[in-house]
Amino acid sequence: MTHTKPAIFLDRDGVVIEDSAYLGVPERVRLLPGSAEAIAALNRAGWPVVIVTNQSGVARGLFTPTDVDDVHAHLGELLLGYGAKIEAFHFCPHHPEGEVLEYAVVCECRKPRPGMLVEAANNLGLDLTASWMIGDRVTDLEAGAAVGCRTVLVRTGYGVMVNPAGLDREALNLELVAADLADAVAKLGLTACRTKCAA
Repeated sequence: MTHTKPAIFLDRDGVVIEDSAYLGVPERVRLLPGSAEAIAALNRAGWPVVIVTNQSGVARGLFTPTDVDDVHAHLGELLLGYGAKIEAFHFCPHHPEGEVLEYAVVCECRKPRPGMLVEAANNLGLDLTASWMIGDRVTDLEAGAAVGCRTVLVRTGYGVMVNPAGLDREALNLELVAADLADAVAKLGLTACRTKCAA
C-alpha cells in the first residue's frame, strides 16, 4: 500500500477522555471538554484521526481485549454525537510485568515503541513523516518521534505533571505544548488543511 496520507495520532486517556486509571467499562468513559469538537474539526479538514493507546490492564488481568473494544465502541458512539469519527483504534494489551502470561511480554507496540503507529500506517496507507502525534505523556511523544511524526504535548491528564522545560524538543520532534487537544488543533491550524489531507 502506498503511504501518502498524513494523519493525526491521538493518545486516548488524558487527551480525548478523562484518565480514570485502568478503564475497562464503557460507563466510565468521560470526554474531556472540547476533545470531541476538535476531532470533528479535524475530520472536516480531511485528517484521518487514529487513537493509539497502551492498555496494560489487559496484561494485569483487570479486563479483557473485548472490554477494551467495548470501551472504544462506546467512545465512537459518543463522538458520533458531535459529528466526530475515529478512523481506527489501536491498543497495546501487553506489559512485561503483567499477570496474564499471554500478554506479559516485551512487545513492539507498547509506547514508547511505535508499533501501533506503524500498524496503522500500513493498514491505512499513512505517511508517518507528515503526521502528528498528540499525547499527554513523554512516551507518546517518543513513539511519534521514532517514526518521524511531529509531536504535541497537551497539559491534560498526565501532562499536568510533565515539565516542558525539561524535554529534549529536538529529539521528540516537539512542535508545541498546548493546554488541551482543542488548543493544539487551533494553534497548529490543522483544520485549515483540507486539500492535502483529503487527497
